[in-house]
Amino acid sequence: MQSFELNKTDILKIKQALEGEDKDLLLLLSDYHASEIAIIFESLSLDSQKKIINLLPIELASEIISEMNPEAHPEELLIDLDPEKRQEIVEELDYDDATDIISQMDAEDQKEILEDLDKEDATNIRNLLNYPEDTAGGLMNTQLIKIDLQMSKKQAIDEIILQSEEIEEFYTIYVVDKTDTLQGIVSLKDIIKSKADISIADLVNKDFVFVKADVDQEEVADLISQYNLTSIPVVDANMKLLGRVTFDDVIDVIEEESTEDMLKISGVSEDEELSGNWQDAVKSRLPWLILNLGTAFLASSVIRYFEPTLSQVVVLTGYMTIIAGMGGNAATQALAVTVRRITLSDLSDNQAYRTVVKEFTVGLINGGVSGIIVFLFAFLYDGNPLLGLVIFLAMTGNLMIAGLTGAGIPLLLKRVGIDPAIASSIIITTFTDVFGFLILLGLASKLLL
Repeated sequence: MQSFELNKTDILKIKQALEGEDKDLLLLLSDYHASEIAIIFESLSLDSQKKIINLLPIELASEIISEMNPEAHPEELLIDLDPEKRQEIVEELDYDDATDIISQMDAEDQKEILEDLDKEDATNIRNLLNYPEDTAGGLMNTQLIKIDLQMSKKQAIDEIILQSEEIEEFYTIYVVDKTDTLQGIVSLKDIIKSKADISIADLVNKDFVFVKADVDQEEVADLISQYNLTSIPVVDANMKLLGRVTFDDVIDVIEEESTEDMLKISGVSEDEELSGNWQDAVKSRLPWLILNLGTAFLASSVIRYFEPTLSQVVVLTGYMTIIAGMGGNAATQALAVTVRRITLSDLSDNQAYRTVVKEFTVGLINGGVSGIIVFLFAFLYDGNPLLGLVIFLAMTGNLMIAGLTGAGIPLLLKRVGIDPAIASSIIITTFTDVFGFLILLGLASKLLL
């Protein structure tokens, strides 16, 4: 199945159908998957969204709302629906999806929705609302299949059939004791293939991966990826089974964390919505630009210090932009690779050292090759081999500094507890600009004057 790409034709067809008969609109919507309609919703007004949701069966309507991008604010659509329709949709949603949406509402709206729900559903959602959204507890779904350790094969199968009526999909069966303490996991295949008189205690796998409710969502994603799990159980401090996190939830986490890191490296706050307005964008980005402006004055002060050198060797001005640009690009490359390594795993002292040495070596080689190219250009175009030597040394030195800082700064920030993604880029830009100009102009003042 190919991925869906929203285009003007899709939007136009839906908008035209919204003006016509309901049956024609339903016929058109039948050509789209729930996730595709959720994407289309981002381009429709709230009234148009409500009309579509009210026409669709509850199961499909709830799936569309659960698939909506958080930045499209599904909570606004949900709270604007008729209370009866809203109740049916929320009760159809998985608890984790319902919690994610309701958590974005204000306290009054949350109370209104929860009071209308079935008591069991409301209790489960309230419990999930107590966990921070970026933890295993905030990510988990409390709907799962669990069986008692002392059950026979027949009792277990009967219990699985009974519990599965309320669950769309399940990948793992959790085994608990009388106190609901997690004892292990067992697969449905093992239960079915086992002898008729066997006990679940004889089948349970006690070597399993689990997470505590307060574990960060990124660590949950790492564990599911590392062990190739379809789901992972969530427990409290006493190993009581609380819920499960499934791989489809982790996909969203990985996308969210990758986007967050990318925005941070670019100096954009994680609080800025990708589809937000220009006011939010300015508020998010301006502080970092102001900070960057301050570091730019530092680089400018180096240039001012060597103003006599520049006035006598004006050609250096053109090469300064090349040195700074190459240094900045090289440092960004090293930074991106290093931040990604930090994100994937905590580096040991030896791994951190090897990472810095590697990027320093890459900077030395790339700087040397780039420096030779610029040396030849200066020699052939400007007819000055000494100028070419100065530029060669400045290029090589600056790319070595770029590799060193691009890898070293984020590792150092990580050690002192500062987010390396959000703080590194401005620091390394300062280093490459300042030292690039310092090497170039310092050597020029000694060798060319």
